[in-house]
Amino acid sequence: MIKKQTKEIASIVLSPFERFLKRQSSAGILLLIAAIVAMIWSNSSYAAMYFDIWEYEFTLGIGSFRVSESLLHWVNDGLMAIFFFVVGLEIKREVMAGELSTIKDVVMPLTAAIGGMLVPAIIFLLVVGNSEMAKGWGIPMATDIAFSLGILSLLGPKVPIGLKVFLTALAIVDDIGAILIIAFFYSSDIQWVYLQAAAGFFVLLLVFNYFDLRMLSLYIFVGFFAWFCFLKSGVHPTVAGVLVALTIPARRKIRMDDFIEETKSSLTKFENAEWPDSNVVLGKKQISAVDRIAKSAKKVQSPVQSLENSLSDFTANLVMPIFALANASIVIVGNEFNLLDKVTLATGLGLLVGKVLGVSLFSWLSVRFGWAKLPKGVNWIQIVGVGFLAGIGFTMSLFITNLAYTDAGVINASKIGIVVGSIVAGAIGFVILKINFRKRPI
Repeated sequence: MIKKQTKEIASIVLSPFERFLKRQSSAGILLLIAAIVAMIWSNSSYAAMYFDIWEYEFTLGIGSFRVSESLLHWVNDGLMAIFFFVVGLEIKREVMAGELSTIKDVVMPLTAAIGGMLVPAIIFLLVVGNSEMAKGWGIPMATDIAFSLGILSLLGPKVPIGLKVFLTALAIVDDIGAILIIAFFYSSDIQWVYLQAAAGFFVLLLVFNYFDLRMLSLYIFVGFFAWFCFLKSGVHPTVAGVLVALTIPARRKIRMDDFIEETKSSLTKFENAEWPDSNVVLGKKQISAVDRIAKSAKKVQSPVQSLENSLSDFTANLVMPIFALANASIVIVGNEFNLLDKVTLATGLGLLVGKVLGVSLFSWLSVRFGWAKLPKGVNWIQIVGVGFLAGIGFTMSLFITNLAYTDAGVINASKIGIVVGSIVAGAIGFVILKINFRKRPI
């Protein structure tokens, strides 16, 4: 009994990738529902109410630290900063002890992600030409990890773990690329005083990390001021979320072997303690053993992992659906729905064609030149299928659309391309993988 319980506890600690995968897969369902609601609502007789809600302006803050924004901006600049904070935690975890922790593991998804960003951007620019619309070149570059992993999970147990790891790592590298693109290409009118203040807060957080301070509330408190300074600086405030996440300590307070030994010892004491007559309460020695296990479990999780586990469900089940509800509206009446619009075509082709070409070609090149090897149990047809799944660019693409354009008609055209391109790419990827896995034994 004790051995079984110990294995279960160790399994919980040692399988962050499985939890991450399940969380992202289920998040795609809520995201899809929210997007559908937004599309229906924005084209119904209540469309005016939908748009009025997101334009409602309110103020938060105290004294000089006050921000007045529309609800839409609070979602995109505030809630999404929390989303990017969690992305930053995931990136740090993967780089330090996950799927991006060694050069061997990272080469293939890294090169695939680079191709998956470059080729869509090139296709976008070729379609729109040298015009104002070219500012949206970053729109088809990112992969929506929730939707792509959600579709992959629908294929069941035949999906090799190597393919899941490849897609996850690819999407995470994509996120890093999207963050850099937002920071360097979609920021304007830089206010250097605020940016310098933000840098000061960031350095302070690094000092906290250096001295191994573990009061997460302290990091969040200083991180809020860093976010405020980024908001005022002209650099998009979501960048602050990522930078603050990178300062969160990643070291455990207790080694894994010591945790297992302490857990075994506590479980033994729990089992050998005098059992109370009541089935409702525990004895004093049993309570003491449970407390020791709880303290050990807290020590064995690094602050990065603990905070990620605490916030991931919040962002997946609330922040992302709210973002989709606020941003996924597409006007499809009258002349607004035009699949041949240049921005629509550029975005759709970038996601549908550019992603699969970039991911597949650059993956093949990395193997061809001996930089990487195909993951175990994975074939090239599956890489092509995942390349199509990477063409689901929903969340990040919508986010960059709002940064690239201000004209409502152009934004609507871009959203049409995002939705159509993502749906077709996801469907093709699903069919390719489904057919391929039929020949694969479980």
